[in-house]
Amino acid sequence: MKKIITLFIALIFSTSIIAQVRIGDVVVPDKVNFDGEELVFNGGAMRKVLSFKTYAGTLYTKTKYTDDKKILDSDETMAIRLNIASKKVTNERMIKVFRKGFDDAMFGNTQSLDARIEDFLKLFNSPMKINDFYDLVYLKGKGIKTYKNGKELGFIEGRDFKYALFKIWLGNEPACEIIKGGMLGVSK
Repeated sequence: MKKIITLFIALIFSTSIIAQVRIGDVVVPDKVNFDGEELVFNGGAMRKVLSFKTYAGTLYTKTKYTDDKKILDSDETMAIRLNIASKKVTNERMIKVFRKGFDDAMFGNTQSLDARIEDFLKLFNSPMKINDFYDLVYLKGKGIKTYKNGKELGFIEGRDFKYALFKIWLGNEPACEIIKGGMLGVSK
C-alpha cells in the first residue's frame, strides 16, 4: 500500500511539472521562466493561411489578462512565443511580416523605432525550420530579449519597443484576429 501511495504522489508531482497546452499540432508549456520570473500561459492560437497551419502564437504573463490594452500598457515581464509549424515560414518571410507589422501597428510612424526595428530584424537572419520556436520576452522596465529554441539571440531596449512589437498581435488591427483572440483567451 505504501508503494502505491508513493507511486501516486510521484505521478501527480511529475504531471504538474510537465504540464503542457496543445495549440493545433504544437505543444507549449503552461509555464515558462525568464530571468527568474515565472510566467503562465495566458492563451494562444494557430495562424492559418489558406487552411495551412503556419505558426502558433502564445502569450505568457504573470497574471491572466483578457484586455489587450492592459497588456500593451503593462510594464511587467511577459512573453510572446512563436512556434513555427510550416516550412513555408522562412526567415525572409518572417522579416517581411515583422516589418509590415511594425508599420501597421504604429500607423506608419516608426521613425523613433527604426534603428531598433532593424537591429531586431537582424535577429531573424538564420534559417527557420518546423518546430523552431522564438520567445519575445519583455523584461520589466528594460526591453525585449529574443530567444530561438531557448538560446538568447539579442536584446532591444525600451518599453516603447515592447508596445509596438506586442501591438502586432494585440493591437486594434492585429496581424491575425485568431491569434489575438487566442492570446487573450477569448477564442479557441
